[in-house]
Parts: sequence; C-alpha cells; structure tokens
Amino acid sequence: MVGQFVLGLAVVEPVFMGANLQLRAVVATDATGDFPFHQYLGLRFVTSFLALALVAAIVWVTNWSLATSLVIMAVALAKAVDSFSDIFYGLLQHHEQMASIAKSMMMKGVFALPCFTAGLYGTDSVVGGVVGLAVALGIVTLGYDARNGAAILRAARRPGARHVNMVEALRGTLGSRTGWHAMKAVAWLALPLGVVMLLISVNLNMPRYFIEHVLGEWELGIFGAMVYLVVAGSTVVDALGQSATPRLAKYYATGDRAAYHALLMKLLGAGFAMGAAGVGIAMLAGREILTVIYGADYAAHNDVFIWLMIGGTALYVASFLGFGVTATRRFRQFLMPYVLVTAVTLAGSAALIPAFGLIGAAWAACLTSIVTCAVLAILV
Repeated sequence: MVGQFVLGLAVVEPVFMGANLQLRAVVATDATGDFPFHQYLGLRFVTSFLALALVAAIVWVTNWSLATSLVIMAVALAKAVDSFSDIFYGLLQHHEQMASIAKSMMMKGVFALPCFTAGLYGTDSVVGGVVGLAVALGIVTLGYDARNGAAILRAARRPGARHVNMVEALRGTLGSRTGWHAMKAVAWLALPLGVVMLLISVNLNMPRYFIEHVLGEWELGIFGAMVYLVVAGSTVVDALGQSATPRLAKYYATGDRAAYHALLMKLLGAGFAMGAAGVGIAMLAGREILTVIYGADYAAHNDVFIWLMIGGTALYVASFLGFGVTATRRFRQFLMPYVLVTAVTLAGSAALIPAFGLIGAAWAACLTSIVTCAVLAILV
C-alpha cells in the first residue's frame, strides 16, 4: 500500500509541478505589480484542469492494475485541490503574511491526518485515504486560504477604487478574450520555471520509477518512506526559503546586492547545518529511528537511509540556491542547467539501480542532489 501511494506521488507530482508553472513564486516576486492576482488564479484553473486530464491519459495508456490506477487518480485529485491553496500562498507570501500560511499548513496537518486515516481504515484502500486527504485540503483551501486572499486584495486596493469580487474578476478573466491574452502572457513568463519544476520533480522521482520497474512496489514503499524523512527537512528549508524570497526579490530589484548576498549566505549556512545534523543522527541512531517510526523491514536498510541524508544535505543547499535565482525573476536561466541534471539523473539511475538495488537508488539520488547544487551555485 505504501508502494502504491509512493508510485501515485511519483506519477502525479511531475505533472502538477510542471502545470503549476511555479506561479506561487511568480506571484510572490511580482514586486512591480505586472499582473493582477485574478489573472494568476485564472491560469491556475486552466493548468490544473489540463494536469488532471494528462494524468488520466497516462493511466489510460499504462498497464497498471485497477487499484493502482485509482490511487494515482485520487492523488491527482488531491494535488489539484492543493494547487489552489498554493496560488493563495503566493499572494500571502508577496505581502509577507507568512503567519497565515503557517496557520493554513497546520490546519491541513490537523485535518488531513484523521481524514486520511478514516478513509484508509474505512475502505481498507489507499484510494479512500487519499480521497479523505483531498476533502481535508479542500476544506482548508476554501474555508481559510481563499478568505485570506480576498481580505488581502480588499486591503490592497487603491483608495476610491471600486471593490471587485474575486469570483467576478475570475469569471471576467476566463470569459473574455482580453483575460485569455493576459493569462497567455503570464504563462509565457512562467513557462521556463514550469519546465524547470517539471524537471526537478522528474529528477527527484527518477529513482522511484526504476525501483518500481526493476524491484517492485514493496521495495518502492521502503525507499519512499525513508525519502520522506528527508522531505521533512525540506519542509523546514521551504519555509525559510519562501519567507526570504520576497525580501531577496526586493533586494535584487533595487540593486542592493550586498543585502541580497548576505541573506542568501545565511540561508545556505542554515541548509548545510540542517543536512549535516541529519547525517550525524542517521549514522548514530538511524536504525533505531527507522525501527520506531516504520519497523524492522525498514531498519534493515539503514545504509540506504544514511546515503539519502547525505544527498539531503546537498538538496537543502541547492534549494536555497534555487530560491536565490527565483528571486531575480530570470526564470529562463534555470532551463539548461536542469536539462543537464536530468541527463545525469537518468544515467545514474539506469546504471546504479539495476546493479545495486536500493543502495544504488540512494547513490543516484545523492548524485542528483550534488550535481544540482553545483550547477545552481555556478548560476548564482
């Protein structure tokens, strides 16, 4: 069941990462107000629908079992719901309202865990759990995130300007030729970043594709569960980076390079320190931690866990470098470096996983993180 869920994420995440066009970052770094928010929101509606259709097409042409196919579609539904929360996060981030984002994420955790658990045990199926997850995400998105976004737009409108309801503005964007032209301009600006996010997600998931194909869903479940301990650290990195991105963008836009570099170096130091601490903990107590959290089947692969944490250190540093480049809004600069990283990831996964199994997958993930870190450092 864990393997099915991890496979669902591995299939769906690259599609939605690409389709989302990293609009959250584009909204957050729009320091000069190039586009109104309802145009970003309208584009998110269009791209999320296209992403759902693409996932359905992938499921249609593959030979996965019905149970696995239903899990993948349920994960796609949850990702589609969460994509709207993500665009509101961009608006909140632009206005440096990070506390509201934090409250939203905490509410998602509070609602998502019992809803997923109830769906899982109530149906004895991963599909039921993921549908419960989608319901929880939808409640928070509509009940909290959208309301916060509307409040910010009301507060930010110019004195004397007519109040325009966000739903009305969105309907006007989707229902007019002018709105579609504006969304096309936004999409063209964000397209390189969307392609890069697609490549990043493919790079992170590439070992999982090979594991599922070569070793099977059982081994994929073991690998995926251990990877999510690295993802837990990425959540902290993402919080720091998202908080700093608007400030970095302002420093860069105003030409204050000294402040930009000083803040970026602090972030890089924090990323390295977090990763090094994770490696030390994995080496000293990794087996015990895996036993307590997941069980003996996972603890038997502690060497894989250690290598994943080493790769996580490079990944944390690379993430902060990525935030530094995103703040410059020079999105097209990302493209060629990530094409190189994807080629390295594909070659590493193809060579290492069939020959060495799960430890080879950990080496491949490590190689990807180190190469990513190197090319982003050169780009910065």
